[in-house]
Formats: sequence, structure tokens, C-alpha cells
Amino acid sequence: MKSTRIAAAQTPEFRENVRAALDYAVKVAALAEADGAALLVFPEGFLQGYLVDEPSARRVALDFTSAEFAAILDRLPKSGPVLVIGLIEVDDGRLFNTAVVIERGVLVGRYRKAHLLRGERAFEAGKESPLFAIGDLRFGINICYDTNFPEAAGTIAASGASLILCLSNNMMPRDKAEIFRERHNAVRGERCRETGLWLISSDVTGERDGRIAWGPTAVLNPEGQVVAQLPLEEPGLLVFDFPCIEPLSYRD
Repeated sequence: MKSTRIAAAQTPEFRENVRAALDYAVKVAALAEADGAALLVFPEGFLQGYLVDEPSARRVALDFTSAEFAAILDRLPKSGPVLVIGLIEVDDGRLFNTAVVIERGVLVGRYRKAHLLRGERAFEAGKESPLFAIGDLRFGINICYDTNFPEAAGTIAASGASLILCLSNNMMPRDKAEIFRERHNAVRGERCRETGLWLISSDVTGERDGRIAWGPTAVLNPEGQVVAQLPLEEPGLLVFDFPCIEPLSYRD
């Protein structure tokens, strides 16, 4: 059976420190390349931080036509895995919670978060769910809260993908984090069982200002079972050999 080695980073949280986030991404990408990974996923809002108030988000947002974004692409490795990175995007004045797909320093696509939390009013909802491919691997993207909606995963399944990438940022007040600690994988597992797709997640970890993020960064199979996961509350790199098999037929 053919397989594709995929990877997900469980990272510290970087807020308004793009240089530090890029340094970290380059380091992790080198580790993933040494491990033979073809795909490496970073968390939601990884590059500038998960900033949801409009002044902060607008201050750090990136226009993909700008010299600033071109310099970021130039800083990323020109070999190794395809990178999927969460960031804040601005396009014609509109803000988006976006995941970019970058291959060897070239932007090849993006996904904009479609289902927004009440606290994400600064952003506009994305309308498209593109399909991406690396060799035999076909994947789509959900960003965190998207996975609460069966139609988000269903659209990916209907496109012919076999894998969902779930970029997350679950830095929460501690009491809320305790409630949701086991629910993240449970909800993602429901989407896997409904669609017959695999899922790999990437999340932040650490503590700040009475908040905590444990993760999880994990791989779930089409039965919704966790087949690989990093230890909670520890930065790390999860590497997994993904079986490139035809996905089950998706039925609405």
C-alpha cells in the first residue's frame, strides 16, 4: 500500500512576533524534511497569533500581494514538505482567518475559515473549500470551529479528498479548557465517521494570562479513532505515514 508521510506541529503561541514564528517554522520544517514528510501543518493563526479584535488583527494582517508577504515566502524553505500555515489575511480591506498552502516558498492556495465564532466578528467568512494534492494524497482544510459543522467536512469529502487538515488554536480560560479537553477529538471523530475521511490536527500549547492550551495535535482514522497523538501541553512534531487509499463514498 502506498503511503505519504505527513506531519503536524504542536507549537508555542506566537503573538505579533512574525520573526519568531518564522524562525520556529523553519526549524520545525527542517526536522520534518529530515523525517521525510511531504506535508507539514501548523496551527490556526500561527504566524501572527490568534488575534480577534479588529484593531489588533488589522495591524498584523497580511496582503498576499505585498512585499511584506513576499519576504515571508522568501524566508521559508525551498525544499522539504508542503507547509500549511494559519495566519490573518487582509484582502481589499476585508479580514480573513486563513490557512495558506506553500510549496518551496511559493503560495499555491489558501482556505478561509467558513464558520466563525461570535468573537471572530472582525473576520469575514470564507466561501470556498478547495482541494489540494501532493502526489496521491488529496486533502482539504477546516479551521478549528469549522469542524463543528458536518457540512464543512462533507464538502471536503465530496471533492474527492481522503484527509482533513484541522488547524486549531485552543488557548482558552482554564475552566473552559477543562470542559473541552476531551471534546476536541470527540467532535473531530464524528466528522471522520460521517465522511470516511482521515483527519490530522495541529494546535498550540502553553499558558498565558490565566489561559491554557493543551492541544491536542493528533491523527484520527475514518472510524474516528485517535491513532497517533503528541503528549498534551508539550511542543513537538507528530509524524505519521498516511495510507493513500481511495476514500469511502461520501453520502449526504
